[in-house]
Amino acid sequence: MKLPRQVFLFFASFAMLCNCWGQDKPNIVFILSDDAGYADFGFQGSKDFQTPELDKLAKNGVRFTQAYVSAAVCGPSRAGLLTGKYQQKFGFEENNVPGLMSKNGITGDDMGLPLDQKTMADYLKEQGYKTAIFGKWHQGNADRFHPTKRGFDEFYGFRGGARSYMPYGTDNELKRDEDRLERGFGDFKEHDGYLTDELAEEANSFMDRNQKNPFFIYLAFNAVHTPMEAIEEDLKKVKGLTGKRKTLAAMAIAMDRACGKVLDHIKELGLEKNTLIIFTNDNGGPSDSNESLNDPLSGTKANHLEGGIRVPFLMSWPGILKSNTVYENPVSTLDLLPTFVTAAGGDVSNVEGLDGVDLLPYLKEKKAGIPHTTLYWKKENRGAVRHNDWKLVRFPDRPAELYNIKEDISEVNDLASAHPEKVRELYKMLFDWELTLERPLWELERRFEGKAATRMDTYRKHK
Repeated sequence: MKLPRQVFLFFASFAMLCNCWGQDKPNIVFILSDDAGYADFGFQGSKDFQTPELDKLAKNGVRFTQAYVSAAVCGPSRAGLLTGKYQQKFGFEENNVPGLMSKNGITGDDMGLPLDQKTMADYLKEQGYKTAIFGKWHQGNADRFHPTKRGFDEFYGFRGGARSYMPYGTDNELKRDEDRLERGFGDFKEHDGYLTDELAEEANSFMDRNQKNPFFIYLAFNAVHTPMEAIEEDLKKVKGLTGKRKTLAAMAIAMDRACGKVLDHIKELGLEKNTLIIFTNDNGGPSDSNESLNDPLSGTKANHLEGGIRVPFLMSWPGILKSNTVYENPVSTLDLLPTFVTAAGGDVSNVEGLDGVDLLPYLKEKKAGIPHTTLYWKKENRGAVRHNDWKLVRFPDRPAELYNIKEDISEVNDLASAHPEKVRELYKMLFDWELTLERPLWELERRFEGKAATRMDTYRKHK
């Protein structure tokens, strides 16, 4: 019996919707850049850096003006976003640095995300998702910390915190095992091209193979982290810049191009309307090492001024979130896990110690108030707390500083002497929060803290 044309079209359309919606669960693509400057994107106002693909993502979604990470360096920051918890709660307070031994005798390879902590990938697998990470892991080099043992079905990348963008071989010597490119678990083989482009291709291949299932992609670029390496065709596109800044701009062009490949492929597969896309950065730009710009923020990677902890942040979900909008209340990368899991149909209400919140009700104006009135940061005896518009920054070797972030985004007008009562209030909040934390699992030499202090002083002099 031949079906009437109207009936046939109805069932055909229904079948297409089922395929695109993945049983009503959205696909989730989380893109993370590494060490990028707050000001080094077109959608952030840059005139020097070309990021047309990410600029389009900003126009198609929500741009956040007060997005924060939970740490000013990449290892702890990633531990926080992967778990939705302040990483100090489980002792991941400092970077896990290969080749160094901490004060309590833990070696670099054994510094990693504790095995009793569940990741966003673990929770999404429970919701039926296929999960993958492409790029930088930096959550422990030892086999027990491996991504495929932390909720990810697939891994293509490297275990460490930074590596060359070019293949290792005769002309490019491999000096650390954690820099090796790895597919799955233990299959090490170097790529042929520029790594930033390769990671995008791997993400697209994963989508091809899993488009009929809900999937989660964590695309963790090592761009634009050092070493400063760009391909010639991208360098030629940079005008008016020299030195490291020119190389950085070329590396940003490559990363933006790679993002464009992934975003275009989502459209090509017909998945755009059912894919939640997030782009952000892991910490502030290290202006001393890669000449990134964090304007108008003071500070830089590794300190708790705004330039070390405030990051670019974009979110897009067509049909769910309004396009070309700006969200101006404070949010945190700690919010990613509850946002992802709730969007996937999961329930995070019973997750012990969760510090992030689901952002979608706030963005859809279904929930009043703001996601966070208070946010904390800590590394050893340095720390910071932001409560509403007030922020206290505590140092190990100088008096604490107080700023009104709403009125002084650049943190140049220290109000501590004018508002001693506010200093006492925020100091107590920070101290009370610290009493809830675990002791750090490892502590590195003090020279890292000194370097961070030097970075901050140098940047302020530049400003």
